[in-house]
Amino acid sequence: MASGSGPLLTSHAALILLTAVMVGGAVAVLTYLSASNGAAAALAGLMGAGASTPVLHTLIGS
Repeated sequence: MASGSGPLLTSHAALILLTAVMVGGAVAVLTYLSASNGAAAALAGLMGAGASTPVLHTLIGS
């Protein structure tokens, strides 16, 4: 490993991605509880995580 190389993810990026995963998980659980369909819940969770990432990046700032 080269000396002086930075971390793989900054703390800002890690916070945004972790929060997006939590939002996606909440969307998936709520979708599963309402529709009892695992595939629909997985797709809704992925869409929730993907859609919340740029919004969180804007809200949290740099």
